Amino acid sequence: MEYEKLNKESIIKYLLEQKEIIKFFADDEIYAQEIGDGNLNFVYIVKSKQNHSKAFIAKQAVPYLRCVGEDFPLSRNRMTYEIRALKKFYQIFPSFVPKIYHSNEEMSLVVMEYLDKHIIMRKGLIKATIYKNFAEHISTYMAATLFYTSSLALNSKNKRLLVEQFNGNIELCKLTENLVFSFPFMDHETNDNENTKDNKNALKLFTDSEFKKKVLTLKYKFMTQSDALLHGDLHTGSIMINEDETYVIDPEFAFVGPFGFDIGALLANLVNNYIYHSVVTKNETYKTWLLDTIHEILEKFSNKFLSFWSEYKDSALFVDGYLDNDTLNTYKEEFIQNIIKESVGFAGVKMARRVFGVAGVEEIRGIEDSTLRAEAEDMVLKIARKFVMNYENINNLDEITKMIKNAR
Repeated sequence: MEYEKLNKESIIKYLLEQKEIIKFFADDEIYAQEIGDGNLNFVYIVKSKQNHSKAFIAKQAVPYLRCVGEDFPLSRNRMTYEIRALKKFYQIFPSFVPKIYHSNEEMSLVVMEYLDKHIIMRKGLIKATIYKNFAEHISTYMAATLFYTSSLALNSKNKRLLVEQFNGNIELCKLTENLVFSFPFMDHETNDNENTKDNKNALKLFTDSEFKKKVLTLKYKFMTQSDALLHGDLHTGSIMINEDETYVIDPEFAFVGPFGFDIGALLANLVNNYIYHSVVTKNETYKTWLLDTIHEILEKFSNKFLSFWSEYKDSALFVDGYLDNDTLNTYKEEFIQNIIKESVGFAGVKMARRVFGVAGVEEIRGIEDSTLRAEAEDMVLKIARKFVMNYENINNLDEITKMIKNAR
C-alpha cells in the first residue's frame, strides 16, 4: 500500500478496512482525536462512540521532525524500527510492552493498546509519586530484553539477522550521535542558546577538553558496539506506569548497540528527578526513595541478567568445556560489572546533554525560577562530570549513589 499521511478523518476510513480493527470494535461507531505532544510523530486515540473504554492508540510517522516541521526532513522509516522493536520486546516479555493490534510498515503506522489507567512516569516522579514495583519491573524488562537479544543467548546466525533487521535505523542513530554526544558540548545552533549566553557553566562545559575526550570514547562505543537490541531512548517519558504496572513505549530509536546505553538513559532521568527534588521541593523522603530505587534497579538487573545467563545453555560465546565453573562465574560477574560501569558513563552524557542541548527535560528546563534552574543545572553538570570521568573505576553500587548524594 502506498504511503498516505493520515488525519483524524482519514485514519478512521483506513482502520475500518482492517479486519483486526473491525473485530475489536464490532459494530460500534468510532472517532479519532489527535493527542500527540512528542517531537517526532502524530498520535491518535481512537474510541468507540458507544463505549469510550473501548479504545486504542494509533501512531504514524511523517517524513519530517514534527516539532520543527517540514523544513527538517526525517525519514519515516523510524516507525519500521519501532514496530519491529515492539514486536521483539513483546515476544521476549509481554508484561511490559503494549499489545499491537495492527501494524503497517509501508504506512509507517502502528495501532496498539490504550494505557488509559497509566500516566507518563516523568509526570508522576515530578509529583513525588512512589512506585513500589518499578524497580522490580524495569530491571526485569532490561535484563530480559538485553540478554535475549545478545550473543549470550542468540547463535551467531540469528544475532547477525537481528543486526540486519535494525541496522537501517541510520537517521535516528545519527540524531543521537549529534544531539546526545556532540552538539550539547559545543557552541551550536541547535542548543538552548538563550541560556548559554554569558553562562559560566556553558563556557566551562564547552571548553572542558578532558570531559569531551571521555565523551568521545563513549560515543565510539555507541557507534561500534553491537551487544543487544536497545530501546534507544529509554527515559521516563517513554514509560507508562501506575502502582501495579509498567509499560515501555516509543522505541523508534531502536538499534543493536552497547548494553549500558538503555540502563544509562534511565539512570540519567532518575538522577535528574533527584536533582529537581533537591532544588525545588526539598523532599528528603522522596530523594531517599529515588536513591534506593536506583540502587535496587542496578542490583536486580545484575542478578536477573546473571540468572538468565546461568539458565541458558546455548550461548554462542562459550564452547562447552572451555572454562571451569569457577573461572566462568568470575568472568560473568566481571562482565556484568562492566555493563554497570558503562551505563554510568552513558548516564553522565545523557544528563549533561539535557542542560544546554536541544531536548531538555521538564525537571530541569521546566524550572521557572531562574535562580533555582541555574542551581539545578550546576548540580546536573557536577554529577554528570563525575559519572563520565570516573565510570571505569566504579567498584560497587554504593559508589554510584554516593556520587549523586555528594554533588553539592
